[in-house]
Amino acid sequence: MRAAFYTLGCKVNQYETQILEQIFYDNGFDIVPPDSGADIFVINSCTVTSSGDKKTRQALRRFKRANPLAVAALTGCFPQAFPDAAEKIPEADVITGSYNRSSLLTNIQKYLETGERVIDITPHERGEKFESMKASQFLDRTRAFIKVQDGCDRYCSYCIIPMARGPVRSKPLEELKEELEGLATAGYKEVVLVGINLPFYGKETGGKLRLIDAIELACSIGGIERVRLGSLEPELLTDEDIARMAAQPKFCPQFHLSLQSGCDATLKRMNRHYTSAEYADIVRKLRAAFDNSAMTTDIVVGFPGETDEEFAQCVKFAQEIGFAKVHVFPYSVREGTRAATMPNQITKAVKEIRCAELSRVMDDVRRAFLQTQVGRTEQVLFETNETALGTEGYTKNYTPVRVLADTDIRGQLRNVQLVSVSGDYCIGKLVD
Repeated sequence: MRAAFYTLGCKVNQYETQILEQIFYDNGFDIVPPDSGADIFVINSCTVTSSGDKKTRQALRRFKRANPLAVAALTGCFPQAFPDAAEKIPEADVITGSYNRSSLLTNIQKYLETGERVIDITPHERGEKFESMKASQFLDRTRAFIKVQDGCDRYCSYCIIPMARGPVRSKPLEELKEELEGLATAGYKEVVLVGINLPFYGKETGGKLRLIDAIELACSIGGIERVRLGSLEPELLTDEDIARMAAQPKFCPQFHLSLQSGCDATLKRMNRHYTSAEYADIVRKLRAAFDNSAMTTDIVVGFPGETDEEFAQCVKFAQEIGFAKVHVFPYSVREGTRAATMPNQITKAVKEIRCAELSRVMDDVRRAFLQTQVGRTEQVLFETNETALGTEGYTKNYTPVRVLADTDIRGQLRNVQLVSVSGDYCIGKLVD
């Protein structure tokens, strides 16, 4: 039988889809693209925004229309957070949540045997263990994601993730080591440690285990040349963490520090746990510890109550930080969160205007950052096929680079002189 997978959302979801694909493949399924007429279609959903729920419904509807006799399975954060809403989607034959993913295949087989709809959503509960899973390959032949942490108990006022992902739990170091060694043997040179709230790694151990321990373990594995991190909560990085990371030559100095807003009043309404000044201090410490580091972030525009003055403060702060890249999002009302019922909701028109303005300013900041890379010689890990535009790869600080090469250099780490900026990447010249 042929199985197709469609993933919405974050890098954690992408990792978990890879695990599901492996399970199906090991059980005799052919893994095919979503639009190729599969016998089974699995959508791994995201529910961070209501638009994510809409995309989930649309994908299921589209697949069932094209393949009315095939099995459609819905899994992930949407059914976990909103089981009643998920159950009302008629196109979903099998519905599971964001926990105990290994049971998905069993549930699909049950549906195939009985023809009866299967709904199996295991509620999250305190004290639950990290779900054991191990990836051995990825479509991207040079970079592998490893989920090391799950769950969040921050309860930001706009966020549904604590309901969708449950309590904080972490991958044991012995399991992480085994996974890392397997990926190194498979030829992966770079790994990215990801989680729902990554700096909370080990929190449930009462400080016996911390994210820096996972970082140092990853950096110790032979064959792994680079270790990168997913999104970070800035206030959870300690001076000791920064010093120990800086001592690791394999560690990549690109930090995706979740900002959300550069205005303190907005941050307080969001129930974020830092001020703009504290955020700026973390950035200062990272830049002092790491040569040529890059800071990237997400900013939410149009949060309830955001005035013109507050928005202007956010823009000014983002300019001052000098981010390498910023993902700009309009605030999306998420049912079940405190922000959804806050007064002074911002109109769609205003959010669109503010998003456009901030994006324009951040594009200028992005170009200024890329210009700072010109003249440097950096090691680049090449990833894409050779095209007329060149082969593309990334430096340690995640600057995209294109070079013209006479041979296939995908998967190679090469020294490159960065000579100019073109659009959203740097043009380079191989020097070895």
